[in-house]
Amino acid sequence: MVYLTRVEHFNAAHKLYNPEWSDAENAEVFGKCSNANWHGHNYELHVTVKGDPHPETGFIFNAKTLGVLIKDAVIEKIDHRNLNMDVEFMKGKFTSAENLAIGIWNELKPHIEKEGAILHGIRLYETPKIYVEYFG
Repeated sequence: MVYLTRVEHFNAAHKLYNPEWSDAENAEVFGKCSNANWHGHNYELHVTVKGDPHPETGFIFNAKTLGVLIKDAVIEKIDHRNLNMDVEFMKGKFTSAENLAIGIWNELKPHIEKEGAILHGIRLYETPKIYVEYFG
């Protein structure tokens, strides 16, 4: 089994806020991330697929095709957007990095399987010091 990872970048704003809680409770749990005027991140997205190399190409997945797929299925929907308000696949969800990674997985998985590979994992850096990983 061979693993291939493609790295992409996007920028997005969001707010972590539970409407069931008071502003003080939100501030205590989410800190600056509950700012009423939102905040943003320069995200780094790692998408890893796995499979066996094709005998005619040596690829498990064409890296250029993977880049186009990620851009079309995910980046175009979230780049320079408000994750809470503008991104359909995040509607009604807390826009934590964890939930965003799951949402990205769900957007990509059918496209990757259609191309004959297996989606192995999503690694999403929210900051250079914080990232989440999701393996389905």
